[in-house]
Amino acid sequence: MNNKELENYIIKQYQNDEQIMILIFAQWCINHHLDPEEMYRRAYPNHEKNPSLQQSIKQTVSKEEATIISDDSLLHVLSLFGNDDLAFIVSEEISKQKTTK
Repeated sequence: MNNKELENYIIKQYQNDEQIMILIFAQWCINHHLDPEEMYRRAYPNHEKNPSLQQSIKQTVSKEEATIISDDSLLHVLSLFGNDDLAFIVSEEISKQKTTK
């Protein structure tokens, strides 16, 4: 594998991993009766609609069909990709849900 092929492979792998992170976020939102797009807008108010998020939302399943995604797992995945603003909004929602239980 030459340098260009390696570079392309790394970029493609990162994009695949990022898409998985977005799907985890979207499914966590569905599992907690939250709107993923609204959460994203709160974290990134100046961004346009995120096509990857919209694609991931289409791939989510109902809460009843879904695997449980722990709050810590989601926060860890978001931090791996540097989504600190989104992790902050998620943390706020986690705190809200814990106080209403």
